[in-house]
Amino acid sequence: MVPRYSRPEMTAIWSPENRYRIWWAIEVFAAEAMGKVGMIPAQDAATIRKAYDDDVLCEIDVAAIDQIEAVTKHDVIAFLTWAGEKLGPERRWLHQGMTSSDVLDTALAVQLKQAADLLIEDLDALLGAIKKRAFEHKLTPTIGRSHGIHAEPVTFGLKLAHAYAEFDRNRSRLIAARDEIATCAISGAVGTFANIRPEVEAHVAKELDLKPEPISSQVIPRDRHAMFFATLGVIASSIERLAVEIRHLQRTEVLEAEEYFSPGQKGSSAMPHKRNPVLTENLTGLARMIRSAAVPAMENVALWHERDISHSSVERFIGPDATITLDFALARLTSVVDKLLVYPERMQKNLDRMGGLVHSQRVLLALTQAGLSREDAYALVQRNAMKVWESDGQLSLLDLLRNDPEVTGRLSGDELEALFNLDYHFKEVDTIFDRVFGAA
Repeated sequence: MVPRYSRPEMTAIWSPENRYRIWWAIEVFAAEAMGKVGMIPAQDAATIRKAYDDDVLCEIDVAAIDQIEAVTKHDVIAFLTWAGEKLGPERRWLHQGMTSSDVLDTALAVQLKQAADLLIEDLDALLGAIKKRAFEHKLTPTIGRSHGIHAEPVTFGLKLAHAYAEFDRNRSRLIAARDEIATCAISGAVGTFANIRPEVEAHVAKELDLKPEPISSQVIPRDRHAMFFATLGVIASSIERLAVEIRHLQRTEVLEAEEYFSPGQKGSSAMPHKRNPVLTENLTGLARMIRSAAVPAMENVALWHERDISHSSVERFIGPDATITLDFALARLTSVVDKLLVYPERMQKNLDRMGGLVHSQRVLLALTQAGLSREDAYALVQRNAMKVWESDGQLSLLDLLRNDPEVTGRLSGDELEALFNLDYHFKEVDTIFDRVFGAA
């Protein structure tokens, strides 16, 4: 976790204070359930619950817990020792029949669920920003590119609608990943409930808004975590896709859109003229870091037998790092989209730059409809198009076609001119928008 790329609310989820409060809640809810099923005295269970309700751990002394752990070399025992000092004799019932992973894995599930809730809010904000700008530029003509080369006209709104649909899918994926990770395991040393009752697990799960893990070993199965972090990686890839698009559009030779450049901002220490796409370049880098969590999460799936701790150190990194970084990246991308400077005049200039080549397919199709074979029609259009290409757009495809007798033998001048109507390409924009955003 790097403070430069962190926001307070997400960072707080991974603080020691939050982690210990979740541990305390797990222990209290487990003791409460044990009292109900007769595993421990009901009065002692009630006393432990009252300590929770009275917030006897209102001040989590992380330093004191760390001092105990320096001796015990065990974080859960260190916490239980410190927390037990806040209780009377009933402290002996804490952690009854439980193993450390019951606390650690259930707490991690709570933290990942809390993180997912914030990330879903982030996605909602991003979707709102993209939708607003998409409708703003629903019919703003721009050139579509394939292989980086001019292809056919699109609208800038359609470019943003693509991003909206992608992030909407990501939202659904994250909701599914959140539901899958939100499980509770209070099942004992190897998951058999030998020294604890399934009712205890069910009660803890209900109190923490989790589902009981159907079958655990000593741990919650790590395929759940692998799916969660893989989903974060997919979202990061979508962030990078939109960021790279904006970066390309800001290139000097293109300059159809660019990041907002605030008063007093500097682009280069050496060149005063520079306005660099630093935010979207940053997002590209952050996406790489988020995706880097996916592979170790998948490698954590294969633990020895009922459990080893090879996954533990990995999750102490990737849990905070991936969620904090993604939270920051989504917020940054939302701001970029919201403030994005869009230049319709430059888009039109680029559309016109190659002498009408973007309409070549319409001419091809019209010639086939006029009776030519596709091969012959293609050859006719291509030989004229290549002259325009080689002139760097100085020649006009329409003019060349009008002066080609093999073309005019099939299509009149008026028919040719009609094929160069830009609006033709946008007749189904409403249909696409209805599919993406829902019918008005």
